[in-house]
Amino acid sequence: MIASTGARLARLLPPETAHTLTLRMLTYGAGVPLHAPQLPVSTRVELPKSGLRLCSPVGLAAGFDKNCEVPEAMAKFGFGFVECGTVTPKPQPGNPKPRLFRLTEDRAVINRMGFNNFGLDYFVRRLEKYSHAVPIGANVGANKDSEDRIGDYVTGIEAVAPYADYITINISSPNTPGLRGLQDRASLTQLLTRCGAADRKDLPVLLKVAPDLDAEAIADICSVLTAEGSWLSGLIISNTTLARPPSLRSEDKSEAGGLSGAPLLQPSTEVLLQFARKLEGAFDLIGAGGIATGRDAYAKIRAGASAVQLYSLMVYDGPGIAARVARELSHCLAEDGFSSIADAVGKDL
Repeated sequence: MIASTGARLARLLPPETAHTLTLRMLTYGAGVPLHAPQLPVSTRVELPKSGLRLCSPVGLAAGFDKNCEVPEAMAKFGFGFVECGTVTPKPQPGNPKPRLFRLTEDRAVINRMGFNNFGLDYFVRRLEKYSHAVPIGANVGANKDSEDRIGDYVTGIEAVAPYADYITINISSPNTPGLRGLQDRASLTQLLTRCGAADRKDLPVLLKVAPDLDAEAIADICSVLTAEGSWLSGLIISNTTLARPPSLRSEDKSEAGGLSGAPLLQPSTEVLLQFARKLEGAFDLIGAGGIATGRDAYAKIRAGASAVQLYSLMVYDGPGIAARVARELSHCLAEDGFSSIADAVGKDL
């Protein structure tokens, strides 16, 4: 993933081996640019609720750098913000291998990693050394064997708050049994009540939700957010999907886990649009799922997102995708007569 050529070479290795090797190389600076690329002025944006100021609205999604080991390197590739994690209070190995699958014909990935990470202590030691070249987010989760999952989120929030620029509460992963149940009305109410009382150091906090939500579930989440989530700054929409579109062609298409990449673009954008219509600008929205081009990012922005995140398509295009998407996005804005991201947000609502 260090460059498009490096991405092609990495695909000759088993997926998780390639990922681990890539992180190791980035840690030592292999292939990392000396300086971040110059990006168009039109792609600078300030998220209205969180106040995050971004040189580019294209961010790195959680999952790539689970242990906060290479945020400096990723900033130099042109990401406007970097989200690390998901981190849980205690270290955990995640699900049995193999648990990561490339769907090359579909430009997609299936994973069932299961929040594998080195735990909060390691994560925080890395996080506190970060220079804040671009805003950094800490994505927090719950241990699989936890007897108090909401308590795990509170612990995570309080541990990372002194060092992060924003925090994401991840209740969207399909690979920790029962985790998505926290999106239910009663559980979400309890989650927001307890996390709202945590010591957040006045940092922006985002809630990451799944794409596998019907209209009733979206309405319930929005109702709870309005009643109990006024302290939240926004939502990330969305994570991987359990759906398997009939268009999938790759050999591993039936593997268990969350599907991400190109097939997720349209359904995740539709869910984003539904949230944007319900919430009417009360929260910052960050669009994730299937972004490979500036046109894809532009669709998310017109659907109500102020910024976007990507990860899976780096597997195929390398980390240079971040700067390329930002430049293509600038062209999309200009074509429609917009001088800034803010001018285009929600134009399809």
